[in-house]
Amino acid sequence: MHAPRWAPWTAAALVASATLVLPAMAQEWPSKPVRILVGSSPGGGTDAMARAVADRLGPLLKQSVVVDNRPGASNTLAADVVAKSTDGHTLLMGVSTAQAIAPHLLKLNYDSNKDLVPVAFVGSVPNVLVVNNALGVADVQALVKLAKSKPGQLNYASSGSGSTQHIAAELFKESAGVFITHIPYRGSGPAMVDLIGGQVQMSFDTLPSVMSQIKAGKIKALAVAAPKRSPQLPDVPTLAEVGVKGVEMSAWYGIYMPSSTPKAVQDRVQAEVTRVLAMPETVTRLEGIGGEITPMAQAKFQDFHNAEYKRFGDLIQRKNIKLD
Repeated sequence: MHAPRWAPWTAAALVASATLVLPAMAQEWPSKPVRILVGSSPGGGTDAMARAVADRLGPLLKQSVVVDNRPGASNTLAADVVAKSTDGHTLLMGVSTAQAIAPHLLKLNYDSNKDLVPVAFVGSVPNVLVVNNALGVADVQALVKLAKSKPGQLNYASSGSGSTQHIAAELFKESAGVFITHIPYRGSGPAMVDLIGGQVQMSFDTLPSVMSQIKAGKIKALAVAAPKRSPQLPDVPTLAEVGVKGVEMSAWYGIYMPSSTPKAVQDRVQAEVTRVLAMPETVTRLEGIGGEITPMAQAKFQDFHNAEYKRFGDLIQRKNIKLD
């Protein structure tokens, strides 16, 4: 999955449009600190995206903006809290796992399409196949050979059932003809601890979650689950390049708010997040962890959300993907 590419002038144009005078309600908001809820533990890709936005958003809003981690249930615990929030100051760093995948796999206590509204798209990152160093495999072909010789004995970690990591691994199993066992965690942080420690042998996590560990040599990247190589990992091939077809997976992120939020406040948040994404410091920070920043107008984000919701629903049904 790719977030759509935008021409270089798009972000600047959006920022320029954001300078228009907003209604008084938006100008008066926020009246107290703002929370951005994250559905995974600290150290994961969603957390990294949220903190990159929150650190720069506070000064623009002239209020504290804090990140509040609520890991669990495929990132939906945080979404549930935000969907039911009435304080007007609780935002969600939405991720494709919770917004477009989990509703097709879990019985939720909220309606992902009715109770939450997409406000400001942030960007996307590819999933990467990484392995524990002690596994002793140099490339994907060696991994596939090993997995076939030990059916069911190799474990893969994910940040939770129904995550992009889970779905990418299930597609990999089908395409490569291997049987590996799913070990779901409450977020990418604890999954990474066990991957480094050898309790699990591989993961298909997002680039922000694994980049620092790859650079430190604590784990090995074998392939990127994207149509093209990542600029951050230019020497790492795509899965398609090494003969594993049909395993393209990326995670995308964006700010959601309760659907009851006044439109003027939504417009204010969208405008200020767009400003944050245009800041050189933010660009450097997000690109450094493999993020592709793609600001878009709110209506475009809504259309994108709808398309992704349908795409993952069709994929889950077609591949008969179920929770463990």
